Amino acid sequence: MEPIIVTTNFSKLSDNAVLYAASLAKHFNRKLIMFNAFQIPLHASNTLLSIKSINNMMQNSVATLEKLAKSLKEEFEIEVDYECGYFELENKVDVLMKKYNASLLVMGMSDKSLEQNLIGNPTTTLISMKKFPVLAVPIHAKFKGIRKILFACDLMKDVPLKTLARLRQIANGLDSKVTVFYVDEKIDELKLNAKTISNIDNELNDVTYLYKNVKSDAIIEEIHSQIQESDSELLVMIPKAYGFWESLIHKSKTRVMASGLNIPLLSIPVK
Repeated sequence: MEPIIVTTNFSKLSDNAVLYAASLAKHFNRKLIMFNAFQIPLHASNTLLSIKSINNMMQNSVATLEKLAKSLKEEFEIEVDYECGYFELENKVDVLMKKYNASLLVMGMSDKSLEQNLIGNPTTTLISMKKFPVLAVPIHAKFKGIRKILFACDLMKDVPLKTLARLRQIANGLDSKVTVFYVDEKIDELKLNAKTISNIDNELNDVTYLYKNVKSDAIIEEIHSQIQESDSELLVMIPKAYGFWESLIHKSKTRVMASGLNIPLLSIPVK
C-alpha cells in the first residue's frame, strides 16, 4: 500500500499535522513516514559551529523522531518510520515521495498573514511544485472522519480523469459526499465545458455528489462562504500551471487558500 509522508519541525503546527496524518494512515491502513528536514537554528547559523555540535543537534532531532514514532505506533496501531537529514525541504520531499511511491504529503497550514500572501511558505511552495498531492492541515483541524468534501474547480476547462479518479478514491474511502463548486464572474450553464461535465459524471458515478454554481467576481470569498454553508470538512483544489510572465502577476487561488483556512486543503496536481 502507498504510504503517507508527513513533514515535521516539531512545532505545534506540525505536531497537529502529524496527528492528522496518523489518523488518516490508520483509516486507510497505510504506513506513515515522518520527515524532518534538519536545519541549523538561526541564532546558531551566525556562529562558527563544530561538526560535532551540528551532529549532536542532528542526533537530537533523530531521537525526537524515534520517540514520536514509538508513541504513534502505540496510539494508532500503525506502522511508522522516519527520516531526518540536513537537506533543502523541497528537493528531499520530492525524492522521498518517489522513493516510497507515497500517495500523499501532509503538512501544517500556516495562519494567513501579509508575509504569507507575498512570499508564501513551505506548504505553498510544495503545492506550487505540482508534483504530488499535498494535504495542508490547519492547527485546529482534527480528523474525525470527513463526511463532506468541497471540490472547487474550473468547469470551463478540462478536469483531468486522473484527478477525478483520485477524488473518487478519497470520497469512497471516507464515505463522503462531494460538492463540485464552480464560481465565475459571468457564469452561463450553456457555456460550461460539456466534456468536463461528462467526465465528472462518469468518474464520480458511484459517489454522492452535486453541482453548485455561483456568479461572483470574489472567487476566494465565495469559496470560503461555500465551505461554511455546506459544512465541508475538506477542500479540494487543482493547482494550475502558468507561464513565466503570467505567473508574475497571477496569485494562485490554491496558494491563497493554503493559509488561513479552518479546514484541510487537498491539492491534487494535474499530471
